[in-house]
Amino acid sequence: MKLSDLRPAEGSVHSRKRIGRGIGSGHGKTATRGTKGDKARGSTKPGFEGGQTPLHRRLPQKRGFNNIFKKQWAIVNLDNLAKIEAEIITPDVLLEKGLIKDVKSGVRVLGRGEIDKAITVHAHYFSKSAEEKIKAQGGAVEVI
Repeated sequence: MKLSDLRPAEGSVHSRKRIGRGIGSGHGKTATRGTKGDKARGSTKPGFEGGQTPLHRRLPQKRGFNNIFKKQWAIVNLDNLAKIEAEIITPDVLLEKGLIKDVKSGVRVLGRGEIDKAITVHAHYFSKSAEEKIKAQGGAVEVI
């Protein structure tokens, strides 16, 4: 078999429809477009729905805006920190233990739950209650 022997499958290739070439072609006069209207004349605007209120006007407008500079925090509560055996807790330790997936703009320690041992926590932000509870157990907080 040679490359020149290759042919498309029987019946898979059709000859081109020659429209608008006179009445004898079978595709003359209206050239397969039907009669009248914008679709026959080819002047419909994108998004035009035949006089019906278009989709872009039916949907409510999106209000407000998204602040692209807004900080996203990785949040950790004290009850989660109590589960960690390490004495010094840093964002790297939190990532390693799976308590946070990503540091994002920084780690925030919040005061939900209790802590029962003295630990040193390195984070970007502490709530007042979290800071008080950590210091009450003899621990230390360090803002990064």
